[in-house]
Amino acid sequence: MHSLDAARIRASFANVTLRERKTITLPDLDAIRWDRIDFLGWRDPKLPLVGWVVAEIDGEPVGLMLKQTESTPRQRTQCAWCVDVRLPNDVVLFSTRRAGAAGRRGDAIGTLICAAFECNVNVRRKPPVAYVGFDVEAARRARIETLRGNVERFVRDAIADS
Repeated sequence: MHSLDAARIRASFANVTLRERKTITLPDLDAIRWDRIDFLGWRDPKLPLVGWVVAEIDGEPVGLMLKQTESTPRQRTQCAWCVDVRLPNDVVLFSTRRAGAAGRRGDAIGTLICAAFECNVNVRRKPPVAYVGFDVEAARRARIETLRGNVERFVRDAIADS
């Protein structure tokens, strides 16, 4: 992902009001390893059930505000973005208002995502060797591409004209 500054991140949000955009608590942008992430995701320290995601869509940043449901899954679930079966973290249900007129009508979509948006780290861990001759690096690259595709599909769905 390309490096972004605070102004560009704030301007990227497609499903927030101007007031919400101004009050976003941003992460420490200087600490982010931009070359090791496929999307920027963080939890809002002031609003514990709110998360923020910014992904590049057609070369431009697009941000979404996500809200975690208050209930937690009863069973261990799989993240729909990183699809990691050996998750070291929790997965929760997030929903997001659709952008534009659909969102103003109350339309929303949801998905199961790693609670603290650990997907970027999860897909970069080397998978276990499945069999003799297994190409670990190719499997890792495939997981990274899968993450990118899953995040892009979700964001495109949220910003699609409905």
